[in-house]
Amino acid sequence: MNIQHEALKKFSYQIEFALKNYSAHGMDLSKYTNVMIGGLGGSGIGGRLVKNIFLDEFPLPVECIADYTLPGYVNKNTLVLLGSYSGNTEETLAMYAEVKERGCDMIILTGGGKLGALATENNIKQYFLEPGFQPRMALGFSLTYLVQIFAEFVKKDVANELKAIAEKVADTAPYEEEMMEAFNAIKSKLAHKFIIVTDAYFEATGIRFAQQIQENAKHEAFTHVLPEANHNVIESYYGNISSLFIFIDSGKNERVSARFEFLTNLLGVENHKVINMAVNEFDLDAVYEMIHRLDWLSLYVSDFRKVDSLNVPNIASLKEYLETV
Repeated sequence: MNIQHEALKKFSYQIEFALKNYSAHGMDLSKYTNVMIGGLGGSGIGGRLVKNIFLDEFPLPVECIADYTLPGYVNKNTLVLLGSYSGNTEETLAMYAEVKERGCDMIILTGGGKLGALATENNIKQYFLEPGFQPRMALGFSLTYLVQIFAEFVKKDVANELKAIAEKVADTAPYEEEMMEAFNAIKSKLAHKFIIVTDAYFEATGIRFAQQIQENAKHEAFTHVLPEANHNVIESYYGNISSLFIFIDSGKNERVSARFEFLTNLLGVENHKVINMAVNEFDLDAVYEMIHRLDWLSLYVSDFRKVDSLNVPNIASLKEYLETV
């Protein structure tokens, strides 16, 4: 079996691992004015996802940063969560140094490396991510820790819900079968770039899928969010477009859902391929299941394109180059 397929089958294991190894952080949200989550790529997407999951109930502003430097508003009243699977991501280490200098409280999520050593040395609360996976295939660890961290802040018990999700995704066959059907529906259009259109609640899920298509399938993918994309991007939808459209709507806003319906009809005039990824209700289960479905689809696209979904030569070359400058 393909190594990436094997890794994806361990999604349930990752959720269970983070459930088993979670310990209360004991922090009081009233101490802070805002929360910043720092991380990049597969180590950063969990922050975006948890921000979307708690969009309606988290009482403080949450910002996700994927850079070397911090915004000016980050100060001692900011709680900072930093994630790096390897513990050696240079941008995240640069953020750590700046966060430390500004006197912020921190929580660290890492599999070790320099970041883990710094957290241990400075007695910073950290959550351990089991090594041995590609960062983009280890989302079950970081996302499940982050969900529990945020749930603790809003005094919400999510343990049983997460356990039920882990049990559900342990049987990957239904997800594989469903996404193989979706793959067969788009197979003839795979020369086209992926355009993933979401609403605000599924924005991070759409970004995640784009990242998986980019890294696993070595193929172009872009994300647009409604309603904003209806004020600009829609004006590029004339004639025959070399794009394959994936729509992900939470259904939480009927005005936004009406926009999805309009776009489906508009694109249908030129027979563009549109795949609608529907959910019955936007909740924790829906997010985890959508991520799992789309991860499988990214691997099927990769397999069809006969590319190496495991290795990332361009990223490796960039890292080598950056060591010389």
